[in-house]
Amino acid sequence: MKKGILGRKIGMTQVFNKDGKLIPVTVVYVGTNVVSQIKTIENDGYESIQLAFDDQREVLSNKAKMGHLKKANTTPKRFLREFRGVDITNYELGQELHADLFEAGEIVDVTGTTKGKGFQGVIKRHNQSRGPMGHGSHYHRRPGSMGTMRPMRVFKGKKLPGHMGVETVTIQNLEVVSVDMENGCLLIKGNVPGAKKSLVMIKTAVKNEGNKNVPNELVSYNADSNTEPVEQNTEA
Repeated sequence: MKKGILGRKIGMTQVFNKDGKLIPVTVVYVGTNVVSQIKTIENDGYESIQLAFDDQREVLSNKAKMGHLKKANTTPKRFLREFRGVDITNYELGQELHADLFEAGEIVDVTGTTKGKGFQGVIKRHNQSRGPMGHGSHYHRRPGSMGTMRPMRVFKGKKLPGHMGVETVTIQNLEVVSVDMENGCLLIKGNVPGAKKSLVMIKTAVKNEGNKNVPNELVSYNADSNTEPVEQNTEA
């Protein structure tokens, strides 16, 4: 059955498995998610759950949001997002969800907002090639032809300079490498969209629902506190 959780992208790091293979991972802090609303077909026309994430001071919230979250008996939250396709019978209003909602080896889709790049040209925005830089060429980094003469207009969809980034992007079929309940984090293999501290939505993979990889046995570098220091022989 499908499931999902909200989190903040912390950044990237790397871990090693027992075979010595390096695995690049993105650390996502999920902390505590609260089920703030359960939508049903009878009341809303469709089924979904709404999750609230990231505590917020009351002075930064408003009466409408605080009244809505008061029904779930929770404090003001910054983010509210819906997840469709889940079995609403498995959730209760005010229920708390943690990192152990997912297991190591599960396949997930991660949705986030990409970094903003501002106004960019066609070379950076659409990966087009530039023209000759010498020999009298007057075409360097321009968009190129606008099309044929006959329509006397530019067709919709023409790749032109403009605002780049700040788009909702989903990366599919990423693997949950490890679940860190002590710190409330998920380690997800590879990169996920968004800047550091940005909101991400982690959902069961659409194309691999129910599939699960064999979890990696990671190497732990926690030193034994009972280990005594080794005396060095200083004799010549």
